[in-house]
Amino acid sequence: MIAMLASRRVAPYVFMAPVFLFGFVFFVIPLGFSAYISLTEWNSTGFPRWVGLANYTQLIAHDPFLLSSLLNTFYFAFGMIVLGVPTALILAYVISRSRFSGVWRSIFWLPMITNLVAVAYIWKFLLADTSGLLNRALDLLGLPGPNWLTNPSLSMLSVIVVAVWVSLGHNILLFATGLNEIDESYYEAARIDGAEPLQLFWHVTVPLLRPTIVFVLITNFITALSSFALMLVLTEGGPARSTTVTGLYMYEMAFSDLRLGRASATAYILFAIILLISLIQLRILRRGGVNAY
Repeated sequence: MIAMLASRRVAPYVFMAPVFLFGFVFFVIPLGFSAYISLTEWNSTGFPRWVGLANYTQLIAHDPFLLSSLLNTFYFAFGMIVLGVPTALILAYVISRSRFSGVWRSIFWLPMITNLVAVAYIWKFLLADTSGLLNRALDLLGLPGPNWLTNPSLSMLSVIVVAVWVSLGHNILLFATGLNEIDESYYEAARIDGAEPLQLFWHVTVPLLRPTIVFVLITNFITALSSFALMLVLTEGGPARSTTVTGLYMYEMAFSDLRLGRASATAYILFAIILLISLIQLRILRRGGVNAY
């Protein structure tokens, strides 16, 4: 009897052991090693040389590129929010009221299941200065084509547009799920009171969809803060470092300059910023988010 009870108590841990082992090997050990490396000077050869908090001090107090990369990161994140979330919300609302809503959702979802690097190369071909399809189309119309990716004032905006296009399907799916949860009786009552389509959207859909909107805003903002693959392929951080976000700056330090200690410290600084923002957003969400509506 005792052996049976003991086996019942131990059995769950036996089944969960592979998960714990996987998490320890691929999460805890790399996290601890990167934290140690951030306190050293190392170029991937030889043994790391302990420098303490020197990497953090150098980055925060003496590295002007870190500040500029952080500004670019927030520019990119806010741009994705301002352009991407309203566009996805409007499209989801229109699609949910169309005859072939499932087909349209599938079409918009396709970029999400396509390799991001492949998508970036396609857009790089479309936005090329002289040979790009977009500028060729503008040339046929007699319009001058701007330098989408090589003009410092346009390059980040171009990257933001591509990022919005990539994430559109995911956001539309989230909004469509929220829209399906809204009872049609709310719309019927508003129509009886004489509400027009725009009034239905603004005074019925948006308030009832607010928890989903908050969730999409938070997840998109956090994802944007850690993005760099699009910039790496489309612009390589240029021109004049106008699209060098913190993730890309960290990548360059680690794999181009082989300053692994400095790159690890940059990663933890970015992690601390994302964690702080996430905690603030979570507190706002708990105060006035899902439970408030």
